[in-house]
Amino acid sequence: MKRGQIITISILMAGTLFSACQRTKTSEPVHQRPNIIYIMADDHAKTAISAYGGLYDSLAPTPNIDRLAKEGMLFNNVFCTNAICGPSRASIITGKYSNENGYYKNESGGQFNPNQWTFPEEMHKNGYQTAMFGKWHLGSVPRGFDYFKYHEGAGQQGFYWNPVYNENGKTVTEKGYATNLTANFALDWLKTASKSDKPFCMLLQFKAPHRNWDPDTKYVDLWEDIEMPYPETFNDNYKTREQTAGNTDMTMDFLNRKDMKLTPPEGLKGRELQKWYSYGNKRGENWKPKPGMTEEESRKWKFQVYIKDYLACIKSVDDNVGRVLKYLDDNGLAENTIVIYTADQGFYLGEHGFFDKRFIYEESLRMPFLVRYPAKVKAGSVNNDIITNIDFAPTILEAAGMKAPEEVQGTSFYSNLLGKTPADWQNEMYYHYYEFPFWHHVQPHYGIRNERYKLAHFYYNIDVWEFYDLQKDPNELNNAINAPEYQDVIAKMKVELSNLMVKYKDNKPLGEFKKITDTDFGKVSNFKGGH
Repeated sequence: MKRGQIITISILMAGTLFSACQRTKTSEPVHQRPNIIYIMADDHAKTAISAYGGLYDSLAPTPNIDRLAKEGMLFNNVFCTNAICGPSRASIITGKYSNENGYYKNESGGQFNPNQWTFPEEMHKNGYQTAMFGKWHLGSVPRGFDYFKYHEGAGQQGFYWNPVYNENGKTVTEKGYATNLTANFALDWLKTASKSDKPFCMLLQFKAPHRNWDPDTKYVDLWEDIEMPYPETFNDNYKTREQTAGNTDMTMDFLNRKDMKLTPPEGLKGRELQKWYSYGNKRGENWKPKPGMTEEESRKWKFQVYIKDYLACIKSVDDNVGRVLKYLDDNGLAENTIVIYTADQGFYLGEHGFFDKRFIYEESLRMPFLVRYPAKVKAGSVNNDIITNIDFAPTILEAAGMKAPEEVQGTSFYSNLLGKTPADWQNEMYYHYYEFPFWHHVQPHYGIRNERYKLAHFYYNIDVWEFYDLQKDPNELNNAINAPEYQDVIAKMKVELSNLMVKYKDNKPLGEFKKITDTDFGKVSNFKGGH
């Protein structure tokens, strides 16, 4: 080949390369937008993740979830604004408090209004492939998803075994264990979505470890010969909190026969069988597993069954988080994929003698939150900023190059995720819980938590204020509302609480709050089941 031809070809090749580079540069905002996998378990307590540290780290480690902390950021102070399944999920996808998104409670809470703005729909409109798998629990038909497959049975709580799903509007029953099945469906969708030029946003929302805590067969007897340790406050006497923490249906006494996996008498069917299984839910139904047991022996026996089944359910969640991470690793997707792991609120693992959630107390208020984003987030980093579940939506949008509309009440913490917390970042959060008396007889209350103190008002058929110094009383055993040394702090916090109620448009008279509690908004679906 002559020298002139070589020069001409070189110029042409350079021009082609330059053109390709220009095209890549122009399209970079689209193709370099991160993929997002939002993984949420149901009722997963922060203390049941070994990355956070707790009683069960060595007995029930969560190595795959822990990977997100080792390879990304662990958040210590993420809080739920209304600690119950449906309302929390509504706040997460809308970035708004219950009073603004209209979804206040599970029992008689009706259905989520699907016509309002949500972050998945916004992402879909902006070129993302979107999908949702697992627990939806909002009653309405999901919008803004190319594909969805959510639990339909048991009031949209779902079944652990042979679950009923709604697959893009069609009811289907699948054979197997729900946690594994939901992950299977998500991975099948990922295999297609990851081949597209478009980025993807997938919500993977496990039913586990929700009540009735049915483990996969291989984990049923995992700790059969071990007595699990009891939390420090297991035998709480509720002194100074008699009308609130001391007056609930959340102690071990209210675990029912189905929770305890007892075998019913032969011949029971239908309502009679359901009645037998649910015995223990109501006051006056406290039952003992074995004749002659003391109250304390009974509580401990029930706790051992409960905690082992709960942690065994989490084993399957952790396994399937590992499967998702492996898929990303094997297919070169890890670097530019944001993986979030969280729960819809916290949960009691015997603290204060409780199971369930609902209270503004730390165990139910705190949400686990871990994020891995290798392209941008420093591995092994830790964040202690006060963040709430209404902040998730604007953060995910900003990470994807979008901005939430003005109506969204949450604030993006994307800068915080990158290690650059704004100087004016929030140092307090607002909470409001509405449901009463069923389930669990927890008094409706609202409150404020800052970096050290917590103040709450329980208002439905009592008028009780509680105040805690979390530095001196981290277990919240002493209601210090009348302590002389805190009166100036309490007065200041009452003003701050009022300001937050105005800020979040929740400054109604108490009568209006009580009306919300009393209103029957309807069932989440036509299926019957507990919350």
